[in-house]
Amino acid sequence: MTTIENGSGIRELAGKRALVTGGSRGIGAAVVRRLLEAGAEVLTTARSASDTVPEGAAFVTADVRTRDGAQALAAAAREVLGGVDVLVHNAGGARPHESAVAIPEEEWQDALDLNYLASVRLDALLVPGMRERRSGVIVHVSSAAVPTSAPPFLHYTAAKAALENYSRGLSQELAPAGIRVNTVTPGRVATPGGEATREQWARLNGAPARTNADDTPPLGRDGRPDDLAHAVLFLVSDRASWLTGSNLVVDGGEFPRG
Repeated sequence: MTTIENGSGIRELAGKRALVTGGSRGIGAAVVRRLLEAGAEVLTTARSASDTVPEGAAFVTADVRTRDGAQALAAAAREVLGGVDVLVHNAGGARPHESAVAIPEEEWQDALDLNYLASVRLDALLVPGMRERRSGVIVHVSSAAVPTSAPPFLHYTAAKAALENYSRGLSQELAPAGIRVNTVTPGRVATPGGEATREQWARLNGAPARTNADDTPPLGRDGRPDDLAHAVLFLVSDRASWLTGSNLVVDGGEFPRG
């Protein structure tokens, strides 16, 4: 295991307690590994048990889409970690449809619960402890697809757009309490879940999932989970101690923002 240290040779997250949602695979698992390597004690969660949870992390099953699930996860975090200093909201996703109006109402609700309200609920449960300690870091994971508002994923991008707005507002409220809140926004990252979703979308369009090099991001490759994990590690570390209310886009230049 590579140990991530600061300039003084000290693991930069030593003594920190971190909760990462959706940490059993892909980006979430990479984030868990980087936080562990930096010295943090890490609890992660997913809806079902998994043998791919990074070694060294504690794990509980929880459905963050529900109020009860959020409450159970917050209670587990207090029991296992004794409190949370670093909170990374990575759980998310939705399946594409042929058009925006074809998205069933229940999937709109599910997208909001998973991609937006899960963060709102868990923040509400864990921020009071951060306020008491007058320190803490929260990272919300959004999507670089938000500005495109693609109709097949409109329930997903609308929920992530709400998350970005919420994250900026929360950062203003919590800054005087010493709590930093930022967003990290991934572009197309090579993960099993991401590839499966892109293949679904391609089938709806009657096209191959990947046609040619024209859809490769300007930096010449898809993202890797570690590309996002290192961005998250930076945001939760003291190297970003004067950074709050930001949105760090990590997409290889795929979605230019004006």
